[in-house]
Amino acid sequence: MIALELEALLGDLGYASFDFADCPQQALDRARATRPVLITADFRLHTGTGVQAVELISAEMGAIPVIYVTGNPDLLPAHLPGCIIDKPISARALADACVSVTAGRAAQG
Repeated sequence: MIALELEALLGDLGYASFDFADCPQQALDRARATRPVLITADFRLHTGTGVQAVELISAEMGAIPVIYVTGNPDLLPAHLPGCIIDKPISARALADACVSVTAGRAAQG
């Protein structure tokens, strides 16, 4: 349910393509198939964590903007790149996080 809500909110912000993953390896496989312009990751996945998924993707593909969406922000390591937003997801918080993590990307692009 959270993934579908996130998809709808990101769609409202202009994002048009979405993939979902239950484990870090599946996330990497999907990123290989279609390089993401933005990663949203929950801390808890069915197997593994969103942090592990982002680390796998980043190790292979380089830095990609990331937003961690979690009900447990205290479980995330302090050194993570990107933004962290709490559940329940606020459309405003998500929009602000998208702007924050993608700032400067258009100029580099």
